[in-house]
Amino acid sequence: MTTAERSSLNTEVEAMDPTQRSEYFNRHRFETPGHQGWTQVATPGAANKYLMVSADCHVNEPPNLWVERIEEKYRSRLARIEVDANGTKWSVVEGYKPTKLRDLKMEGEDLERSKVGKSDPEERLRDHARDGIDAEIIFPNRGLQMWATPDPLFSQAQCRVYNDWCWEVFGPHYDRLRPMACIATGDIDSAIAEVERTAKMGFKGLSLPCKPAWGPGSANDTNYNQPEYDRLWAAIQDVDMPMTFHVSTGKDPRGAKGNGGAVINYVIHSLAPTVEPLVNLCSSGVLDRFTGLRFASIEAGIGWVPWMLRAMDEAYEHHHFWAFPKLKLMPSEYFRIHGAASFQEDPPGIDLMRDYGLTGNFMWANDYPHHEGSWPHSEQAIERTMGHLSEGERANVLGLNAARFFKFDVDKLRAYRRA
Repeated sequence: MTTAERSSLNTEVEAMDPTQRSEYFNRHRFETPGHQGWTQVATPGAANKYLMVSADCHVNEPPNLWVERIEEKYRSRLARIEVDANGTKWSVVEGYKPTKLRDLKMEGEDLERSKVGKSDPEERLRDHARDGIDAEIIFPNRGLQMWATPDPLFSQAQCRVYNDWCWEVFGPHYDRLRPMACIATGDIDSAIAEVERTAKMGFKGLSLPCKPAWGPGSANDTNYNQPEYDRLWAAIQDVDMPMTFHVSTGKDPRGAKGNGGAVINYVIHSLAPTVEPLVNLCSSGVLDRFTGLRFASIEAGIGWVPWMLRAMDEAYEHHHFWAFPKLKLMPSEYFRIHGAASFQEDPPGIDLMRDYGLTGNFMWANDYPHHEGSWPHSEQAIERTMGHLSEGERANVLGLNAARFFKFDVDKLRAYRRA
């Protein structure tokens, strides 16, 4: 498309009413080459539907959750909305710069997505049935801000509130609706205590921030490659829970302002930092000492994983005189044995999956209810991106890998569908 054609199109889009604009920007969600020749399908309600586990979904917590439940000494520091003298609303979160709230007018599918994702289990199950989902892994929504503070004890207090609430709501449905227990890792003693407490409650997985220290960082900050964290890894291995690293945790993801900020912040300040904890674990000898650990990056995509594997191995081989400690395996092999990564639509990663031996490591997700996800048109998204995979590869990516990683009872999930 030429510059003139792009300019003309932009003018036409700006002239649309909100409903037309929503339909225009969502039209790609309906595009599909179909599933001709597939033995199994991703069609909701089909008798031959793949087992589908979404490895990344979110819950909209009650807005008063932390205000009502957190200790009094922390209450004044909670995230809030403030209105200035001009009537402008600002989101104020400890650890972030105040962010101006825009009055977005959503229509059509965009409006629908903004209204779902509630904490009612039956409502979530109905929404998932509409999209063909048999089970989900749940992460916070507002609660992603729990790590946005340089005070690890304040962060841990928020995590405890969230974990208690999640178990009350989803504990009776944990065989299908499975939130991860959130852990603040800046204070190791309190992190170990919360790992052990949530394991006793019945949680089957953990959500850790991508960096234990919030903010831009300094040379004195601890990180996951350092021996201080061995006590935490031992505790996690003892309770046998996989740990996840979700995007936009451990560092302010809103690092760019002005033109292009939405794209810059998503790609650079949200997705990219999720690589760091994986490299920390694979290169530092942690997985030689704690062979039972399992970890996954969540919502950061997968196209970068083959590059990461090669870059780690290249550094270990070519910088062997600096590389310490000496590992029992190449860094890439630790990821293949212990690691996983979730994605929504990521054709480059899917295209490289087989060549890099990652068919057992990638886990699909619809990211319900977020706008960057595929709900409620996951069937079409899957058909657009996975037609060249084998039946076994699709089955692994769409559900079996996640079922193994998060220890779902596959027979029980299939029984729910038949019922």
